[in-house]
Amino acid sequence: MKESDIAYYPDCRHFRGDIPCKPHKETGVHCEACPYYDAVKGIILIIKLGAIGDVIRTTPLLLRIRKEYPDYSVWWLTYSPEVLPQSEIDSILNFNLESILILGATEFSKLINLDKDPQACALTKILSAKEKFGFTLSDSKPAPVNTKAEHKFLTGIFDDVNKNNTKTYLDEIFEICGWSFQSEEYLINKGGGCNWSINSNGKKIVGLNTGCGGRWITRLWKEDNWTALINLLQEKGYYPLLLGGEQEHEKNLRLASVTNALYLGHYPLQKFISLVDQCDIVITAVTMALHIAIALKKQVILFNNIFNPNEFEMYGRGVIIQPDKPCTCFFSPICKNKEYFCMDYLSPQKVLEEIISLKY
Repeated sequence: MKESDIAYYPDCRHFRGDIPCKPHKETGVHCEACPYYDAVKGIILIIKLGAIGDVIRTTPLLLRIRKEYPDYSVWWLTYSPEVLPQSEIDSILNFNLESILILGATEFSKLINLDKDPQACALTKILSAKEKFGFTLSDSKPAPVNTKAEHKFLTGIFDDVNKNNTKTYLDEIFEICGWSFQSEEYLINKGGGCNWSINSNGKKIVGLNTGCGGRWITRLWKEDNWTALINLLQEKGYYPLLLGGEQEHEKNLRLASVTNALYLGHYPLQKFISLVDQCDIVITAVTMALHIAIALKKQVILFNNIFNPNEFEMYGRGVIIQPDKPCTCFFSPICKNKEYFCMDYLSPQKVLEEIISLKY
């Protein structure tokens, strides 16, 4: 056969152009007689750069996109490609010069930008797409693309509007795309997994995520409270497992020393996801670990003080608990209340009662 007689189909989902496609590598098949041929009508681009938890909690959109547009290719631009489910996305792009060059040379059917970061909005402004949703750049500043994004935009620039919001984050981003949220679940890349050896003797493993990052110290629960909770959990027959990153390492070492709770150390992201997956219950503030636990379908006790609790979708697997005294530092990383620190009014006993009340 002459080379001029060899056909190739660049509209196929599997076609790469720079290297052989997967079906050809695995079976040797050519395009003309390929049983794996899957024609796509266009490309849908999602821009959700970070943070990691926000990327994870945006993944329910993938299920709706696949349902509404099964014949389209889905691309995602992000700072956190490692958490995205590879089986649900045709092309996962890290935010870098190479990706921006590719995006700039591509015509998209739909572009969904859910970040108000100026760089994400600037890309939305300059990229070519038949339809755009979410946020763009107007007069050098972030702005809603259309009226569908106005609600989410306003909750991000006015605290009083945010406080009065009754919609979850998922309600908001589905609304931006012209849909209603129908309990689509989080998706996550679990990676290859690890062989953990946690001898809990059949006890429920309770993951205690003791930190909240270095910036948002208004959400911190004091070490004495963690110590008291661990003691209560052990008395009630639970198996506490300390979780955290590098910032929580010294704290978790101290807690493990005082209580004999298990602490295995801090790990890279994929291994941390695998460790969270060993838990039956996860106790956490609003952090990346929260969204990992929800994606893994764990029971979750969520500590919340500075955010509107309506924004969190728990899928009926857990509860949101707040201090008995109200937080007066809405969406503030540093406590401004000189009279009291609200997280001191969230008692270990209250947390234990919520754990016991969980339905598995």
